[in-house]
Amino acid sequence: MTTLIYGAYGYTGELVAEEALDRGQDVILAGRNGTKTRGLATMLGARARVFDADEASEALDDVDSLLNCAGPFVDTYEPLVDACLDTGTHYLDITGEFSVFEELAERDREAEKAGVCLLPGVGFDVVPTDCLAGHLHDRLPDANELRLGFDALSAVSGGTVASAIEHASGGGKVRRNGRIESVPVAANTRTIDFGRGSRHAVTVPWGDVSTAYYTTGIENIEVYTPMPERVGQALRLAAPMTGLLGVGPVKAGLQALARQTFDGPTAQQRETDRAYLWGEASTGDERVVSRLETPEPYTLTVDAATTAIERFEANEGPTGYHTPAAAFDPDFVLELDAVEGFFDD
Repeated sequence: MTTLIYGAYGYTGELVAEEALDRGQDVILAGRNGTKTRGLATMLGARARVFDADEASEALDDVDSLLNCAGPFVDTYEPLVDACLDTGTHYLDITGEFSVFEELAERDREAEKAGVCLLPGVGFDVVPTDCLAGHLHDRLPDANELRLGFDALSAVSGGTVASAIEHASGGGKVRRNGRIESVPVAANTRTIDFGRGSRHAVTVPWGDVSTAYYTTGIENIEVYTPMPERVGQALRLAAPMTGLLGVGPVKAGLQALARQTFDGPTAQQRETDRAYLWGEASTGDERVVSRLETPEPYTLTVDAATTAIERFEANEGPTGYHTPAAAFDPDFVLELDAVEGFFDD
């Protein structure tokens, strides 16, 4: 099986490419920048293809699956998915952008007809939280409320920041009665023990606002992350100004600056840092809580993405649109290196 990694010369793409080759996977490194793509391929001893996302169909005839590592994904997913559907190529990515999840969910029947799997979010965004959601649903099948959270302070790459800027202008997001609703930034707060003591946390527009619904069918979903109370208050006060991030030149300038400024975690940080995840499912009368502890987010992303590719190599990938926990099962995250859990209260 041959997998094409698009955006291979980005921070995360390069890490994924190195791991895939170390695992003996047959991969082709691809991207729109010829110098960077060919340079990385030469360094790693891999094949290279250079093309814009809009020209992907011409590059996929001999490819079984495509892993998109080129964010912001809202800018790249559509032409790549179109090409995958045209050529019968499975599509995977490492996005955490809820709008991409929602758009791909709408193409489920199209993917089924093409015999293709659409599997976004095969990284830290959202493998551990999605698997945690599935686990909680298994514990409490009648749950109608789901709250998830992650405590994962880490250095970030320029691509990650650029993706965050892409969606910051939309404010906060929660799911209510099955529909995604816009809410103020950091609208809801609560105290959560993610696994290393209680912390003040606020709601964030994380990808699980979309994916957890498709994994569990639970219609009311919130996602939290730790944040000092004063910072949360400042975000709420600044909410009216986030609309400026939707102005094209402002957004483009900030994204370019992000790519120049943020280098991502060091090798030592990727090896030693940890992330802590918490989830709560409830009915009107019953409540269950579970936790996970995982490696640093980029480390987990590399492992999760390449392990997902291995599943497709073993013909274990489904067709149609899926979340990670639905494509495989909630225990998928437990197969990854150095993941600890589920810890059930």
